[in-house]
Amino acid sequence: MELNKNCKFQVNKTIIKSFGKINLNLRVLKKIKRNYHAISSLITYCGVYDVISIQKEIKLHDSISFYGKFEKGINRKKNTVTKLLYLLRSKGFLKNNFYKISIKKNIPHGSGLGGGSSNAATLLNFFNKKMKLKLKKFFIYKLASKIGFDVPVILEKKNTILTGKKSNIKRLKRSFKLNILLVYPNIKCSTKKIYKINKNFNFLKTHHNLNKVKNIDLINYLISENNDLEDAVVKLYPKIGKIINFIKMQNGCYLSRITGSGSACIGIFSNNSKAIYAKNLIKLKFPKYWCVVSRTI
Repeated sequence: MELNKNCKFQVNKTIIKSFGKINLNLRVLKKIKRNYHAISSLITYCGVYDVISIQKEIKLHDSISFYGKFEKGINRKKNTVTKLLYLLRSKGFLKNNFYKISIKKNIPHGSGLGGGSSNAATLLNFFNKKMKLKLKKFFIYKLASKIGFDVPVILEKKNTILTGKKSNIKRLKRSFKLNILLVYPNIKCSTKKIYKINKNFNFLKTHHNLNKVKNIDLINYLISENNDLEDAVVKLYPKIGKIINFIKMQNGCYLSRITGSGSACIGIFSNNSKAIYAKNLIKLKFPKYWCVVSRTI
């Protein structure tokens, strides 16, 4: 028995993949209440993922652990997973069931790739299906929004247009076939600080009908776009600007920019071979940085 193609079962244990998200562009539209901002962004997903192991705990409390390359910096007592479990129990779900959850962090923490949000969204979907909570879609999204801004967006692994308020989520029916180079310079960007110093604001523009455009038209659209937070990020962390420019200079690179509020930089390439070649050059120039080639899923 399987939940979906990304989930397989062992004896009393479930292994789930929790994929990273990428903001292909990002417009900051305006400030709204309590120093939050309305944004517009085209969001996709890459083949880099955390691995979540979950099974019932015989003890009368949850056991949550993190390991892997990017486990450092995660608050063990207060994180997206603990928030999710607290919310579900406060609403009367899960009853007296407790869980042992172990997460291998392959997605860099504080990179703008949404690792923590993806962990929560993936587990929320798991509990709803496996535990047969039968939660209505509206209620699931409401719970997700209490955990973090990106969690409702990541609930469905579909290309998504997020416009204005966080509740305005449009799922696209088509997939993207993009070759992406990811570079993480070992910097944890403070989203709050980035938005605070950002001075770039854009009026809302209508997105093209991205369900119908050809791949080359999608590339041209993305080239004409940007990430409004990039200037603020580069101002705080000049080395990120150097990485973006170095990626842009590589053969076959269509564009390069940060994802989300950084610090991960992305490059979109004409084919996988050129992306791999660029990765090797970047590893020579920046040997301490995490660098992988992936495709959108």
